[in-house]
Amino acid sequence: MLARVWSASLYGINAVRVGVEIDVSGGLPATVVVGLPDTAVQESRERVKAALKNSGFSFPMRRIVVNLTPADLRKEGPSFDLPISLGILAASDQINPQLLGDYLFLGEVSLDGSLRPVSGVLPIAAAAAEMGMSGLVVPQANAQEAAVIEGLSVYGLSSVREVSQFLDQPEQFARTVVDLDQALAHQADIGLDLKDVKGQAHARRALEIAAAGGHNLIFVGPPGSGKTMLARRLPGILPPLTLPEALDVTQIHSVAGLLRDRGQLVSQRPFRSPHHSASGPSLVGGGSYPKPGEISLAHRGVLFLDELTEFKRDVLEFLRQPLEDGRVTISRTRQSVEFPARFTLVASTNPCPCGYYGDPIQPCTCSPRQREQYWAKLSGPLMDRIDLQVVVNRLKPQEILQQGLGEASQSVRSRVKIGRQQASQRFQDEPIRCNAEMQSHHLRRWCHLDDASQGLLEAAIRQLGLSARGTDRILKVARTIADLAQEEQIQATHIAEAIQYRTIDRMT
Repeated sequence: MLARVWSASLYGINAVRVGVEIDVSGGLPATVVVGLPDTAVQESRERVKAALKNSGFSFPMRRIVVNLTPADLRKEGPSFDLPISLGILAASDQINPQLLGDYLFLGEVSLDGSLRPVSGVLPIAAAAAEMGMSGLVVPQANAQEAAVIEGLSVYGLSSVREVSQFLDQPEQFARTVVDLDQALAHQADIGLDLKDVKGQAHARRALEIAAAGGHNLIFVGPPGSGKTMLARRLPGILPPLTLPEALDVTQIHSVAGLLRDRGQLVSQRPFRSPHHSASGPSLVGGGSYPKPGEISLAHRGVLFLDELTEFKRDVLEFLRQPLEDGRVTISRTRQSVEFPARFTLVASTNPCPCGYYGDPIQPCTCSPRQREQYWAKLSGPLMDRIDLQVVVNRLKPQEILQQGLGEASQSVRSRVKIGRQQASQRFQDEPIRCNAEMQSHHLRRWCHLDDASQGLLEAAIRQLGLSARGTDRILKVARTIADLAQEEQIQATHIAEAIQYRTIDRMT
């Protein structure tokens, strides 16, 4: 007899419907899985056999062929255990097959018949809703994650036996319901607070501008000046995730398998801080079956590269295209996968190998050649894509010993929200969310300059040797500064402040 159960397979962060066809026929007992299955899918034969027996069902001692369609799409992971189990039971007349064509099934089975959670459920749930499926049956641990998709009935069940009961009497089971407002309510926690930072008014201002406009930022200064401390407090002043942003971020983390202990939605903006020994594929993603890397896991959040000049130059060059396009494409022989990567880059580094070049107290012990080699790891095109380049100087003795607290993250965050609101009103009919994402035609429309501002910018281009990209980024930063001041037009003072953040050339 023949049975068909619907499941799904991931293709990047998108999902493709997969038909699980089961044929039970005469012949020597054997189970064959075809349709480009990986090792985990092949091993499902033994898991399913033990699970069905331990759940009180009989495993047919006949020839069983499992076909996963479409046959030219690679299938991976243990999520096909449940649909294969149901297909075998339906083909051997042990369950009611009436609902198998209306629902999509996912889940790994244990040897005792219980269902274990799998990764990538949220993008599959979104795809199931678009396909017009009546519902989705998943392990209980995945139900909250899948239920955030509106218009889809999600049932979280705990065992193969319970799924068989659901197929007989679906009206006896309640679908999982999620309160999306409550799911996003946990993002009020600020985390690390800016009030702990002493002094560094210039760097704090740059951090506020970066948060308001989504601009890339680099801190350069001697050891102990507070570069890392400042960078780690950026998430606390960023505006909260909107529901569409939270869904995007959660889908990426679901595909990466990082949601099993994180509840139903990622409500906090991501903050990723890879070590400087990280490889290129770990940053941009990759593998035989491409998975998202650090830059995609930082989507709509912050990618912090501490000790930037300690990263290998070829690894840093991987960042150039994602910083410009907001996405990364990973090509393999059989497939090409695109992951979103719209993140804010924050980096920190010392000015030289010893760390004290330009310090007024501690003399630098590096030769000009050493400093040149040190900065050669950062290419001109990469630095050109960093909007805010800030020197963080050594703290003064009175600043180190001061007992008072600085301005708290909550008050800075309120100003950042105002700046973002100004931008959202401007971009309400555009597919962009902040000033850093503006393209050339947006600059022509929203960054008009008066004579004084234009003269100031022309002088900066000549004196600093700015490229066209660098000039555009000054305009974007000036637009953000004007938004923070709630000014409709960019003024000369906004341009002047934006130029201050482009004064780090090559420290040799």
